[in-house]
Amino acid sequence: MARDARRSFVIILERLFPGVEIPMRATEGSAGYDLHAFLAGRTVQCSDGQSRWNLSASPSEEGAFAIALDPGIMALVPLGFRARLPMGVEAQIRPRSGAAFAKGLRIPNAPGTVDSDYPDEWMVLVQNGSAGPVLIHHGDRIAQMILARYEVIPITDGSVAITSERIGGFGSTGR
Repeated sequence: MARDARRSFVIILERLFPGVEIPMRATEGSAGYDLHAFLAGRTVQCSDGQSRWNLSASPSEEGAFAIALDPGIMALVPLGFRARLPMGVEAQIRPRSGAAFAKGLRIPNAPGTVDSDYPDEWMVLVQNGSAGPVLIHHGDRIAQMILARYEVIPITDGSVAITSERIGGFGSTGR
């Protein structure tokens, strides 16, 4: 029976376009699965925190579709797939150190969560944290996915007694 349970513990991924790259770990010891931007012929939603607009990916000098993000601008970068995670598993979307260091690319809500019942195309919220424009090309590894199990525990209304001297909020252990 344990064998059957392991077999059903899989991620079902649906490619929405030909050529979509499936998330993969770079090495056997990698915890994260690399996530690739899918920009060919796509429109990307952008925001500066005040207003929103759409930006069409267009061929760059190298010939690949790309978007240019000005400093501070955020974009929802499409990945070209949707997936069903097993119940009790979330996908945590985190920055890749290479993209952060080389391009100044941030994930402002890191780690972002993709729930097991999210039915639509996966996207990654990125922000240009550098002082100049950043190009994101079709196929770039822009983030990584870490899978994590979680518990669902009921929350009930009640009284909470103080059981230690750790009151006073942040820094309460540094007295």
